[in-house]
Amino acid sequence: MKRVRINAGMVGLVFKNGDYKRVITQGVYWLGFGARVVKYNSTEAMQKAPVALEILEQDEALVALWHQVDVLDTELVIVYKNGQYSQVLTAGRYVFWKGLIDYSFTRVDLTKIYITEAIEKSLFAKYELAKHIRSFEVATSEKAVLLVDDVYVKTLTGGTYRFWRNEATIKIAKADMRQLQLEVAGQELLTKDKAAIRINFYAQYKVTDIEKALLENKDYEKQLYVAMQLALREYVGTYTLDELLENKSQIASAVFEDTKTAANKLGVTVLYCGIRDVILTGEMKDIMNQVLVAQKKAQANVITRREETASTRSLLNTAKLMEDNTMLYKLKEMEYVEKIADKIGEITVSGNGNMVKQLTEIFAVSK
Repeated sequence: MKRVRINAGMVGLVFKNGDYKRVITQGVYWLGFGARVVKYNSTEAMQKAPVALEILEQDEALVALWHQVDVLDTELVIVYKNGQYSQVLTAGRYVFWKGLIDYSFTRVDLTKIYITEAIEKSLFAKYELAKHIRSFEVATSEKAVLLVDDVYVKTLTGGTYRFWRNEATIKIAKADMRQLQLEVAGQELLTKDKAAIRINFYAQYKVTDIEKALLENKDYEKQLYVAMQLALREYVGTYTLDELLENKSQIASAVFEDTKTAANKLGVTVLYCGIRDVILTGEMKDIMNQVLVAQKKAQANVITRREETASTRSLLNTAKLMEDNTMLYKLKEMEYVEKIADKIGEITVSGNGNMVKQLTEIFAVSK
């Protein structure tokens, strides 16, 4: 005989000659020859049973002391100790002792994709659980289409979406629902008069039907770009260079109207179009500069001739007035003498005769 003590919080399994006999809890026990006790801490799970659980399960007294958790291949079980997360159990059989710790369990069915179990979001960051989850982020400015096994299921708005990881394939395709801008830059085109130019064009648009944009069309942005590009080429080719420079806004409006229908088929609404720049190529730029210089010179010559004509006409009118009015002639003569006198340092005249007449004679002789 030998004496065995089982302390509080411990459980003992008694074996004799390798066969399980009974379970003992807190107290002092005497065991016969060939008997032994395997002790377990009731605050910890039974990591490894000394014999098959099927044998131990036959003892109802023992079964009443534990939680037995069987986890299938298609399941997970989340273990909580006293209301706090403890661990995640995968396929297998587990035993947790009752008594000192209050255990609770949440069973998860991995054959479905949606997480319907009552699980705190903070637990999704735990690696043991996170490796069984697929997570997708959709920004507040975005929408997304959810595809399960390549079949459209529903449209998602902004938020974080989590699904159980299993054999099903889950994909999401996202689109920005804000107002966007498309740049059709550096388009080299020929005008009606064969002038080579480069145009920078832009359009503002919004995705208004995400299912049509993402499910019925592939690369809707590229398709919208090509539609804009083709419409721009079509209209530019019907204008000469001068007409193009004068009617940029009309061309932008025409492209806008022409691409609205194509955009609607892509699930997109075009809001505005505009030509940002019209850039001339090297040779054409030199030619246009020469034309501009010639035009400005011609305008300068016209202005000069106009001023000369006006001046001559004024002189003619003045001469006619002086011819008819002797006093006006004399005044003009005095004005003329005054201007000449400003350039002469000293003039000597006698006191006899008319001074103005003498000055006139002096300057007449000088000539």
